[in-house]
Amino acid sequence: MTVVENVPVHASSVSIRVEPVQARSTARVNALLDAASDAIHDVGYELLTTAMVAERAGASIGTVYRYFPDRVAVLQALASRNRDRVTHALATRLARDKPASVSAHIDCVVDTLVDVFRSEKGFRSLRVGDVLDIRPVASPRSGNSDVARIISDDLRERLGLRLDSAGRLAVETAVDVMDALLGRAFLHSGKGDGTLIDEARRMARLALAEI
Repeated sequence: MTVVENVPVHASSVSIRVEPVQARSTARVNALLDAASDAIHDVGYELLTTAMVAERAGASIGTVYRYFPDRVAVLQALASRNRDRVTHALATRLARDKPASVSAHIDCVVDTLVDVFRSEKGFRSLRVGDVLDIRPVASPRSGNSDVARIISDDLRERLGLRLDSAGRLAVETAVDVMDALLGRAFLHSGKGDGTLIDEARRMARLALAEI
């Protein structure tokens, strides 16, 4: 199983009050986000509060507000960190597995996402933020589109496929389908429903059948 590395959150892409330019500040921000993900795992994102983050992190509420103006900023930052970890893990797996077909690319993406669902607390609720449309306000990117871009780039570089607008849309659709079905697969199970995981593979392959 792929281990998701502790990719640090980037201050430029999230709504935080103080940029964590020093290692200690970066560690503090990640500790707060770890606490938030732990809380979301237990109660869901709807009930998350800044007070809950402070309590679980063993920090004062003032420390939370030093970096995040409100709970929405916490969710945005956590979604951004999730996005960075997913894209890093996917790029690493593609480089390692060297998929030689579109179908093999789908397997890499599904396997990567399954690993993240299983290893990242709270990911099943928030994922990379697209499900809530709370992407970081400082960036127009969405998490699923970043995953789609990595796939498209790898298809071009590894298989020589130059996708037109319809092809790129097909890849984005496949990623959205995988995200939705895997979200359901892990809704009530930390391991994931195998039938829905297999369905995510099948539907993604159908979306890319014309490529």
